[in-house]
Amino acid sequence: MSNIQYPESNRPEGFTQQGLGWQPWLAPVAEADLTETQRAALIGQFRLKSPYFRLLVRNPEALEARTLTDQDIFYNVTSGLPRAEREIAASAASRVNGCVYCASVHTARATKESGREDDVQKLLDDGVTADLGQPWSAIAQASAALTETPNAFSAAHIEELREAGLDDADIVDVINGAAFFNWANRLMLSLGEPSQPR
Repeated sequence: MSNIQYPESNRPEGFTQQGLGWQPWLAPVAEADLTETQRAALIGQFRLKSPYFRLLVRNPEALEARTLTDQDIFYNVTSGLPRAEREIAASAASRVNGCVYCASVHTARATKESGREDDVQKLLDDGVTADLGQPWSAIAQASAALTETPNAFSAAHIEELREAGLDDADIVDVINGAAFFNWANRLMLSLGEPSQPR
């Protein structure tokens, strides 16, 4: 695999809810060269067009497990936290890690699910200590603690989440969203960079 550079890249200047592209530094598998095993591991046709997923599909078993975990955390909302709050957990992790691409995806989804565009933008502009109202502030701060280092997350965060109205199943959803995206951000940040449509 060769290293890819983008001298003309239009990198975003900061965090945004607007849709961004992503450019890999290593060559993804060409769509025409995907094996049947790789195609099955992509779980969904839209990932065929994504250079990120076509890069990760070099290890199809790991990608399939990653995607199924992601889907369960964010789409299985029959119990536990509503989708918007799960997206705030992921957004806070992405904001702390500086993953502009992931933050754009998850904040846009949080806005779509909640209609609270101004509060979502406050998270991007002012960071995880911004006053987002409850339970969002407690979710953002707990997610930030988990992201900075798991040992920074404590019983005090659990109590703050409970005081904000979350039960145990909700708290597990916050932890899952933040922990998964802490890992996912770091993977994405090490493999490429965001780009802004011209």
